[in-house]
Order: sequence, then C-alpha cells, then structure tokens
Amino acid sequence: MEVAETPSADRAAARIGQGTSARLPRVTHAEVSEAPPIRRGARRRRWFQPSMNAQRSLAINAAADWFDGGGLLDDLRRRVAFRTESQHRERAPELARYLTEEIGPAVGRLGFRWTLWENPAAGAPPMFFAERIEDPSLPTMLTYGHGDVVAGHDDQWTGGRSPWDVSESDGRWYGRGTADNKGQHTINLAALGCVVAARGRLGFNAKLLLEMGEEVGSPGLRQLCEARAESLSADVLIASDGPRLRSDRPTIFLGSRGAFNFDLVVDLREGAHHSGNWGGLLANPGTMLANAIASMVDARGRILVDALRPAPIPASVRRALAEIEPGEPDGPAIDENWGEPQLSPAERVFGWNALEVLAFRTGNPDRPVNAIPPRASAHLQVRFVVGCDSRHFIPAIRTHLDLRGFAKVEIRPGDSEPMAATRLDPDHPWVRWAVESIAATSGLRPAILPNLGGSLPNDCFADVLRLPTIWVPHSYPACSQHAPDEHMLAAVAREGLMIMTGLFWDLGDPGCTPVRPK
Repeated sequence: MEVAETPSADRAAARIGQGTSARLPRVTHAEVSEAPPIRRGARRRRWFQPSMNAQRSLAINAAADWFDGGGLLDDLRRRVAFRTESQHRERAPELARYLTEEIGPAVGRLGFRWTLWENPAAGAPPMFFAERIEDPSLPTMLTYGHGDVVAGHDDQWTGGRSPWDVSESDGRWYGRGTADNKGQHTINLAALGCVVAARGRLGFNAKLLLEMGEEVGSPGLRQLCEARAESLSADVLIASDGPRLRSDRPTIFLGSRGAFNFDLVVDLREGAHHSGNWGGLLANPGTMLANAIASMVDARGRILVDALRPAPIPASVRRALAEIEPGEPDGPAIDENWGEPQLSPAERVFGWNALEVLAFRTGNPDRPVNAIPPRASAHLQVRFVVGCDSRHFIPAIRTHLDLRGFAKVEIRPGDSEPMAATRLDPDHPWVRWAVESIAATSGLRPAILPNLGGSLPNDCFADVLRLPTIWVPHSYPACSQHAPDEHMLAAVAREGLMIMTGLFWDLGDPGCTPVRPK
C-alpha cells in the first residue's frame, strides 16, 4: 500500500493554527537572542548555532497556540482509542489499522509518501515507512516511534478511568500510550506540521519508521534495518521515547543501556519433603540459589562477576554526568549507598552496569508449608553499557558459579531477545547542535545523558544504520509507564512541542547543521 499526498501550506497552516491562549511562556525574539552563545562557522565546522530570528519565534508560538486550542490533545485522544496491545495476538488487525487509518492519513497531509513494509519476523506486525524528500542535497533526518502499547489492565485504573479514553486531571493526561509512545510521536509529527505551516516546507528531508512490536522486543526491526538500509539512510536520527531526567528539565539522551535477561534454576528432586523429617539431610534449593546469587552481587548491589562489570567510565561521559542528579519528587528516594562505591548516582544508572534480581521463587510463597521444596528459580537481568558483549555473559556466569561450588545451578537465557548497548559521544557535533537548539527555545540547557538507563532498540539505528542518535523525551520518570494510570504531563507535552518545532526549524536552516562524516 502506498499513498502520496502533498497539501498546500495553507491547508497545513489551517490545521496547526488553532487556539490563542498561552498557559506557559511564549518565545520572543529577544529571549531567543539571549540564549547562550556559541561559535557560528562554516557548514563543516564543529560548532553550530540556531538561527535567532523572528520567523523561528513565530513558528514556535504558533505551535503553542495550536496546543492551547486543544489540537495535540485531540490527536492523542484519537490515537489512544486504538487498542494496540501487541502482547495480545488478537489485536493484530488493530495494530495494522492504527497505521493505515490513523498515521498514514496524518503524515499524508504533511506531504509524506507512505507504505507498509512486511515484517521479516514471521507473524510479527508490519512496519510503517514514510518519507518527504524535498531535495537530495538537503540534510536527511530519520525519526522513529512505536504505536503498540502494553496491556491496558482496564479494571485497575483509578476512579474508573478507561485506558482507551484520554482523561484530564490536575495537568495530567491519562491513557495507555500517552507516555509510551503515542504521545511522544504525536508531538514530533505535530512539530513537523508546525514547521511546514510556518515555512511552507521543512527545509530538510524527513523519513519516519514506526513499528508495532516494540513492547514485545521489536521483532524483525534489526533485520528490516539491515535489509532496508538504503531506504532508511539519513544524516541523523532524531526521535522521542523514555523519560526526561526530571519533569522540569529538558533532556536529550544519546543511546541506551543494553538489557540481558536470564534465569537461574536449581531443580534437585521430585516433590517436597517434610522439614522435620528431612531438615538437615536434604539440600535446600532455595538456600543454594540464594547463596549463588549472593556470590554474583553483594548485599549493597555491587557486581562481583568481573565479566559483568564494564570498563572505566570515559572522561567525556563523566563530564556529561557531572551535573546530572537523577530522581523525581514523586518518585522513590534514591538509596545513596547502593551500587558501585565511589560512583555518583548518575554514574551508577547511566554509566555503569547493574545486576538485578527481578523475581525469586521457591516453595509456595503465598501458602508456605513445612516442607523442603524440590526446586528454586530466579529471574535476573543485567543492564549494561557500551563495551560489554552480552554473548559472553552466560559462559562467564557458568565459570563463576562452577568455581564456587554451584555446579547444580542451571543458567537459562531469558525469553526476550537481548538489547545491545549504544552511546553517542557527548562531544559529537550533532549533540552540540541539539543542545543549543533546545536551549534557544526553552531558555534551559538540557540535561545530556550519554545513554538512557533503560533499554530501547537504538542499536538498529546506531550500529546497523550507523547514525548519530539524538533522543528528546517528552515523558518523565513518574509517568506510570506500563502500569495503570499511565499519563503524560500537559506542561511537558506543550514544552516538548515547542522544543521539537524549534529543533526541526533549525534542521531546515541552511548551513547550521553538522555534516555527516563521509
């Protein structure tokens, strides 16, 4: 299926230019001109500066007016109503319908040609690709999002809310996918529309890849990027997912920690046996497994398996993290003495590995009895940074356990595919460009995270397509992502729309963007 439609600038402007009130500060030319200065140079120079002109401010303010008139909320309501739960196979038609009935027409109105690509993974949902090529000599941006969501858990939302109908309360927009990821790609698509409306064109080439299986491990995404590398070629990836550092701090992250899940199992015998008759005679699999885990990670969370520990944190990463303070007022208190000693909280979550016990079971925890259980199991996860190869983890863990007398502890890979770690150097020219653009729009220097603490399929773009990757999140840590009462903060969404409009405006400003090294 392929659709081509190129609207006039007037039609795009009519769609964007709703509303007049402004609940948050508008951008003035004077305020933009006071942004922190940087050296402006030729196209191949390392440092870049956003254009400081009234047209840029007008485009950003038009985006704010459109938001205040309810435009973004209307788009988001429509998209959240699609029950795109990728874990449920019966939702497969709904996944495709989201692409063909909602996203396709929306990007068609922005002048994109779009099509569906068959997923190379058998039984996986299709991929959506769209492009607007204005001039092959212009910079090309690839953006990404996912339209699938986790299960709605319809009966667990507070106050009878429905996960499929966006509801507003105290500046929060509740609904499944508002934070992950429908709200985020809705903001970015709207920002592209704001630039087209204000300028009459983007001023750059844009490509969009939208998948419908991210919540089940992005099946087929890496293979598709390998097979479609020419179609997906670009100068930079600019996308949005995950949370900001804090709700009040614009943020960019440049990659993500990898994720490797595995099970430890001790299966000693058939059936449980009375602890009075057999206690002290039979090995207890729960005790054995607890001690095996304790040999891998100590009581303060420090990793004890050398092969699961990363190399020292690079200097550029340490510099970027020096001003970062993780946490959120509505979130849990950080345990200062947890994890690797001598590291700051930011270095522990963004610059180091973590070995986490996610589940542990032996006997019947809900209704324990006086019997020695026959079996114990635990589900563990390694979150790891660049420089660690997850293919070596199981052999290293096997050697570690055998040397300590835990030969009866079996290691099994998890069901989910490992996600690779990625990280763009914080000193990269595209990072400096994005930082200055965001600062010019928001008046705040964004937090720079060399990588997200969580994981996402950034390796498909960084390693397969070899793109510099810039992620600008529009959510925040306490958004209840994947849980009942998932929500997006309206104030963050509004600021995010303004930031992305400024970013895309600057991307179309001739001579002010880095050139991809040949």
